[in-house]
Amino acid sequence: MPTYPIDMTQKPEVKAFFDEDTNTISYVVKDPASKACAIIDSVMDIDYAAGRITYEHADAMIAHIRNNDLDLQWIIETHVHADHLSAAPYIQEKLGGKMGIGENITIIQDTFGKVFNEGTEFQRDGSQFDALFTENSTYQIGNLKAFTMHTPGHTPACMVHVIGDAAFVGDTLFMPDGGSARCDFPGGSAEELYDSIQKVLSLPDEMRLFMCHDYGPNGRDIEWETSVGDERIHNIHVGAGKTKEDFVKFRTERDAQLAMPKLIIPALQVNMRAGEVPEDDNGNPVLKVPLNGL
Repeated sequence: MPTYPIDMTQKPEVKAFFDEDTNTISYVVKDPASKACAIIDSVMDIDYAAGRITYEHADAMIAHIRNNDLDLQWIIETHVHADHLSAAPYIQEKLGGKMGIGENITIIQDTFGKVFNEGTEFQRDGSQFDALFTENSTYQIGNLKAFTMHTPGHTPACMVHVIGDAAFVGDTLFMPDGGSARCDFPGGSAEELYDSIQKVLSLPDEMRLFMCHDYGPNGRDIEWETSVGDERIHNIHVGAGKTKEDFVKFRTERDAQLAMPKLIIPALQVNMRAGEVPEDDNGNPVLKVPLNGL
């Protein structure tokens, strides 16, 4: 297990923004000692049936940052989302900041560049982002020290971002009664996800964990914050010492029953471009629907 630069004395201020349409939670993470902040996993609104993109969710985050006179330094994607579209470039245009994602974005770009039959003008080197994180990369949000954990399994590019006593887990984990994310997308692996979750659960028990999604299992209210200790004991898929063999068997059988996310086709095309909508030869925004490609 790598040695991570954990500092539980740093306690970022975390403001959550829940998107009901996609059950996504985005975050503004603020350095309590300065005006510096970061955004994690933003959402761009889309009416897929109407072919219309809007920015209500992103505008709410932008308003929060402006109203509190914050300095946006980073716009982080925990992975290439298949269930919502990123608003990163829209936010960057309004507020600045660097866009960052895991270095294995290049694997996603290569895989889905072929699925969507992208031409040579589509760069598959991650250059659409300002920073590509590797295992145990470090960066700063004002005085806050952040580091990354490579957590493949859901996708090859998944990263957990640990900022002081708070970790933003993307789709690596759900709330304890939600379990874990699917592993049946190209490049996914139940074996890798189990190992990645064990890395997260090796963090201190008191580490706050912030989810990217919650679906309110069994009718409970939406929640997005738990702890390493709570997940280790109570997570229904991996908690209380469940074995890797049991997890892989369950996850594989479960994933075979799941439908594709309703926004996977637009989400992948946009998110592998760092939130930019692809254009046709005349510069008009357009999305492709590859038949039998996924």
